[in-house]
Amino acid sequence: MRHLLHMKQRTLLSVAAFSVGLLAMQSTLAQQTPAAKSQVVNSIVAVVNDEVITKQEMDERLAVVEKRLKAQGTALPDRADLRKQLLERMIVDRAQLQLAKENGMRVDDVMLDRAMLRMAEQQKMSLQQFRNQIEREGTPYASFREEIRDDIMMQRIREREVDSKILITESEVDNYLAVEASTKVGKQELNLAHILIRIPENATADQIALRRNRAEEVLQKLRDGGDFAKLAVTYSDSAEALKGGDLGWREQDRLPQLFLDAVGKIKPGQYTDIIRSPNGFHIVKLNGQRAANDVKQDAAVVQQTHVRHILMKANQIISEADVLKKMQDMKQQIVSKSATFEELAKANSTDGSAAKGGDLGWIYPGDTVPEFEQAMNKLAINEVSDPVKSPFGYHLIQVLERKTEDQSNDRQRLAARNALRERKADEALQDWLRELRDRTYVEYRTDDK
Repeated sequence: MRHLLHMKQRTLLSVAAFSVGLLAMQSTLAQQTPAAKSQVVNSIVAVVNDEVITKQEMDERLAVVEKRLKAQGTALPDRADLRKQLLERMIVDRAQLQLAKENGMRVDDVMLDRAMLRMAEQQKMSLQQFRNQIEREGTPYASFREEIRDDIMMQRIREREVDSKILITESEVDNYLAVEASTKVGKQELNLAHILIRIPENATADQIALRRNRAEEVLQKLRDGGDFAKLAVTYSDSAEALKGGDLGWREQDRLPQLFLDAVGKIKPGQYTDIIRSPNGFHIVKLNGQRAANDVKQDAAVVQQTHVRHILMKANQIISEADVLKKMQDMKQQIVSKSATFEELAKANSTDGSAAKGGDLGWIYPGDTVPEFEQAMNKLAINEVSDPVKSPFGYHLIQVLERKTEDQSNDRQRLAARNALRERKADEALQDWLRELRDRTYVEYRTDDK
């Protein structure tokens, strides 16, 4: 957060050499043959603090965005409008990455490889299959990796600058739990999209009026039959703008109360009037609603399970077939008592629990992935499962004990605190992005402003 006014001078000096070189190259190009003139000059589109965004970067990103919008069925706006929106997103992203680097944050190749492997496992693919899928969709794998690296960096700086500073008071938790206890209707999940017309930090009355007029313009276009997603791409200042404003499915208690109150008055497919918040003007569309999977349990009674496991994964050294054979052999050793579960876990498990003989301790419903939990719930005490596949690999599972008890007060309060934190997170993020953008030095080198 050290982007002060002296940075402008530093920026102009740091970019001067690039600009002089560019002018010399353009002058040379003017004297070349027609064939040489046809070569594209990679000009500067914008200066962001002490870095530049080039036309080539922007064109590559534009091609990806257009492809994604088409894939999700969003009508493309005018290309000039899309370029303006995209440039603004690139400026905000670049400012976040710069701040992350200033704070010593790095994502090395080992960390990135692990992230890519987790993504592949979540899609139930090998890393090579995942790579092939990315390239089939038209994105070079190297570019995709760097995009994920940037995403991780931005997530880290947001966690530091936004998430860690969200305050939840004990009285807020008390009120949340009181409302939960009095609610007779089951929880709902809502699928929302939204358009944000941002108000600058410390805005004057005239600036606020101009932004209000822009929001009114968008609302009128919607009333005239305009496509919500297309208008979000064109006008919205939110981080979701290039996704057509889509916020996806979320539980109602994890949405801003401002949005909940507004969409409670409309039906799926409809949108709200203009909503004012501290960071701007919003228009919210209710795409759908459904009952949440969460089932409210009487008196907060839950079943806890004391469980242990052995985890193994296929890799370049050991195939999936070999993993399954090894696990079947281990199960037979446990059943025949030629080896103990604890001994085999310590010798073979790739999970962090291996040092404890695979012991995961007492876990609550929802504490582990569905595949593991479903298999665990079918086991009798001390029974050992067949190999169970999950996004993390293959497991041998053994249930040691079960008990049923009231959910602890601390656990209920923790769940309430997490829900309240998520409810506040969107607005806090938008506030922070607004502040970051307003103090970032930007010099446009194009007419697309």
